[in-house]
Amino acid sequence: MSTTAELLKGAAELFPGEVVTTAEVRHLELPGGAGRFALITMDNGFDHTKPTTFGPQSLANLDAAIDQVEKEAAAGQIVGAGVTGKPFIFAVGADLKGVELLKRHEDALAIGQGGHAVFKRLASLAVPTFAYYNGAAMGGGVEVGLHCTYRTVSSAVPAFSLPEVFLGLVPGWGGCTLLPNLIGADRAVTVIIENSLNQNRQLKGAQVRELGIADALFEAADFLEQSLAWTASVLRGETEVVRAEVDRGEAWDQAVARGRFIADGKVHGAAPAAYRALDIIEAARNGDLRQGFDAEDHALADLIMGGELRSGIYAFNLVQKRGKRPAGAPDKALARPVTKVGVVGAGLMASQLALLFARRLEVPVVLTDIDQQRVDKGVGYVHGEIDKLLAKGRVGQDKANRLKALVTGHLDKATAFGDADFVIEAVFEEMGVKQQVFAELEAVVRPDTVLATNTSSLSVTEMAAKLEHPERVVGFHFFNPVAVLPLLEIVRGEGTDEASLATAFAVAKKLKKTAVLVKDAPAFVVNRILTRFMGEIQNVIDEGTPVAVAEKAVEPLGLPMSPLVLLELVGPAIGLHVSETLHGAFPDRFTVSENLAAVVKAGKRGFYVYDSGKPELDPEVAALLKQGDSVLTEEQVRARVLDAVAEEIGLMLQEDVVAEAQDIDLCLITGAGWPFHLGGITPYLDREGVSQRVNGKPFLAPGLASVPE
Repeated sequence: MSTTAELLKGAAELFPGEVVTTAEVRHLELPGGAGRFALITMDNGFDHTKPTTFGPQSLANLDAAIDQVEKEAAAGQIVGAGVTGKPFIFAVGADLKGVELLKRHEDALAIGQGGHAVFKRLASLAVPTFAYYNGAAMGGGVEVGLHCTYRTVSSAVPAFSLPEVFLGLVPGWGGCTLLPNLIGADRAVTVIIENSLNQNRQLKGAQVRELGIADALFEAADFLEQSLAWTASVLRGETEVVRAEVDRGEAWDQAVARGRFIADGKVHGAAPAAYRALDIIEAARNGDLRQGFDAEDHALADLIMGGELRSGIYAFNLVQKRGKRPAGAPDKALARPVTKVGVVGAGLMASQLALLFARRLEVPVVLTDIDQQRVDKGVGYVHGEIDKLLAKGRVGQDKANRLKALVTGHLDKATAFGDADFVIEAVFEEMGVKQQVFAELEAVVRPDTVLATNTSSLSVTEMAAKLEHPERVVGFHFFNPVAVLPLLEIVRGEGTDEASLATAFAVAKKLKKTAVLVKDAPAFVVNRILTRFMGEIQNVIDEGTPVAVAEKAVEPLGLPMSPLVLLELVGPAIGLHVSETLHGAFPDRFTVSENLAAVVKAGKRGFYVYDSGKPELDPEVAALLKQGDSVLTEEQVRARVLDAVAEEIGLMLQEDVVAEAQDIDLCLITGAGWPFHLGGITPYLDREGVSQRVNGKPFLAPGLASVPE
């Protein structure tokens, strides 16, 4: 059996690029004469923008600090020991850059064993140990504190989580075993499973205390001072820490069953991490820590060597890195300042855009429409949403007043937009209407005003073709709901100049959107792929496959909703319009379903009714459907759908619609809620062998979203 030092030394050799965290031990006298105390501070030497992580050398440094503290405790030189972090950061867990490099199961196993070997020493010291969660704590950062005897948390902690399941791992350094034994299985399932699978939902400091993870909550201003005073009172016996008794009976079974229900609803059995975590939580009921830690080690190693984690890390890197440095974006120095924004239209989409521009840019925003009633309704919507933010405490009264004052409406475009720097249209999705709007705008705006279109599928080049200055027209395609989905497809028309494009990217950044540069091709990225995907589902239904079979066929992808529920969200009329646009461009691959057209003509909002609380095929829709007699199995449907998507993505990359396959995945993750555990779509198509079968080669290089060869 290797020693901890040998394990970590071997791991460190595999990861030469680690950002190393130090673990400095300092001593202080606790207040009230409570005694000498050893405080370990974890710090990687950077400010809060580069959070502290645990790679192998960092764990070795913490191990060495515990060596020192252990000797002092055994010699009676200290009464307790604590762990805290640098300003604003406690620690955010394992360094995933190192995990990406691992190629062998035994090396992955060593990562789990190394973390456990170091952290569990905190629980076996001869004196009580304390974790002071002073800032952001995630993953291994949370877990190092769980090994301590007591914990305090700052009220200002903005993010506290065990996000491993979100990425395709399990909390493998004690989280799955210790947390349910501390706060009960149900609360542990909320933190480990439910929050992770809800887009990595974070806890705030007060919630950490309410859940019972921390024993005390203190204000940020003097957090460490208050924590040390509380520590002294605990050690002197003046403060007794009382924790709720953990129910190890039926409640434990119910909690695990709830976790499985949540996992089934989110990933449909398509991703193993949640289920492995639940198995460990289920077994942790007996409180056998050694057995639990061993199960965590093996689950961690298996998952590190699996495709889900590699896809999860790939997706994380896309969103955190590529999403913030868009491929092909022009020099940001070319961007012009935007001090006033115009929005053409005052319907729901236009009003959502006006609210977003006002909140993020904090510049005047003017809406126009064809009559005063519509203008008033649009402005009223924005003001109403600001009132809701005020009621929820998201903005103060002064801020609410300022934001409302920024958003106005006007019928006359010349008055509204004469001094605007950026005008976006959100009117009816019809080329003639859009061209007319742009012609009217060009007559009243300055020559350098950027004209943006929120079109979801129409040609930006054609829209600008009749203008005197087509170079300032750019596609600026948002996704609904605007406040929730981060993606912004920025479309470069054939005539779009660098300054207009740079301005569009600068505005996107201020809007806090993930901008992806897209070629002016029919339906751009997300709608083109989704329409091919949905079109193939619709085709098999039209040919004779039952609706339920077609829907269930794609469940293994673990999508956030089934295709026909998604169609309901988008709206059948919009789905039909986009399919007609794409059929016009690519008639051999995109069909226009007569059944979908009939559903739209009948005024139906979707295929389902929800009378029982669950989606059931609407009898009126069922009566409209005209189906053939070709019935496919789920496997046959899935193969057809995936083959179609792989073919379409291959063609899009040949056409240079985006720079690389990574941009396709970034678009689907941020614009369509495609699962992180798939890494978008291309890693899944590669892993299932679909890319090779359809295109003769994988989309991604080995090791990019898979185990390195």
